[in-house]
Amino acid sequence: MLNPDRFLADLHHLRTFGASGVGRGVVRPAYSGPDVAARRWLAQRMSDAGLQVAVDAMGNLFGLADGPSLLLGSHSDSQPEGGWLDGALGVVAALEIARACRESGGPSVSVVSFQDEEGRFGVTTGSAVWSGQLTQAEADNLTDHQGLSLGSARQIMRDMITGDVDPGRFTGFIEMHIEQGPALDAAGEQIGVVSDIVGIRDMNITFSGRQNHAGTTPMHLRQDAFQAVSAFNTALNDQFRNVVTPQTVWTIGHVSLHPNASSIVPGRATFSMQWRDADANRLERMEKIIRETALATADARRMQVSFGRLLGLDPVAMDDRLCGALEQAADAVAPKRWRKMPSGALHDATNVSRLLPVAMLFVPSLKGISHAFDEDTMEDDLVAGLRVLDLAVRNPATQDRP
Repeated sequence: MLNPDRFLADLHHLRTFGASGVGRGVVRPAYSGPDVAARRWLAQRMSDAGLQVAVDAMGNLFGLADGPSLLLGSHSDSQPEGGWLDGALGVVAALEIARACRESGGPSVSVVSFQDEEGRFGVTTGSAVWSGQLTQAEADNLTDHQGLSLGSARQIMRDMITGDVDPGRFTGFIEMHIEQGPALDAAGEQIGVVSDIVGIRDMNITFSGRQNHAGTTPMHLRQDAFQAVSAFNTALNDQFRNVVTPQTVWTIGHVSLHPNASSIVPGRATFSMQWRDADANRLERMEKIIRETALATADARRMQVSFGRLLGLDPVAMDDRLCGALEQAADAVAPKRWRKMPSGALHDATNVSRLLPVAMLFVPSLKGISHAFDEDTMEDDLVAGLRVLDLAVRNPATQDRP
């Protein structure tokens, strides 16, 4: 039988791995000590639940049921400063559903915690490799902001690897997650059934100017790489004006200056450029504008510009059959307190959709806050989401093979 107290206890225990000491936050980046410790603990909980533990070369952790099964889960790594529920909720909810189904003779359910969903090395890297979006060799060449390669970082898990996990053993994938936005909380609703996930593009851009003395170089003679970033950002916002919609978002989220010293005009600036939209054509138009604007900015300031590898995923619609089961369950658990809604955040379900029918379930994020230490959700809402997931999994329609 479903045990909400056991579910909440496991969820709170998972938070202790990398607990920040600030609110309920965690610091558990992919392949860090806390991340690997959390995966070892999850592996033991899966084994205790009667699931076969499997870990592939990327570090994706599976708890496998016998025979064909529905796959549930998410990820357990965090942002550099993250909340206790992002990803973790979906993994622990999957574990509780798998246990409850085994204890009650219910349907066959497997569990997964994908690795590096938060993009220390790429974009939802673990599920990208598992789904064939990236090869392991390509992933191993990705580096984090400190220059460490994924291939080197994943050696910390080498003793856990058991081998590849065949996607053909699964009938579908459902991912439970916090909304990470304000819609459900503002409306006083408990459940969101996801209709589609936006697409994303991400690449690094580097402006190379001229390093020089900060006290003696006149402003009109400078080739200041950071000033180029600032000018690019201002110009880009204007160039996007007639292309984007109110739902389109774009972010410069990481800037690295060289040599990054107070008394030196920075000669090089590398920054991340990320943009998201539900329309793949608009994403392509935005890429063209980004590249043209960067080239124009560099030319106007007598600089060079270079572009890193473009990473990204196209928008994905959820599976009608699985969504229907979630909608029926939401109506039973939270009548008139649920909605069908898009996801503005990226999730592993996007990659998995290349292989399997997928669906997603949201619970509210208090004040719409996520990717922060004060990310939180009311426990009643967490349990409501768990009950919706349980009912959906037990729906005969969910068990049908695609």
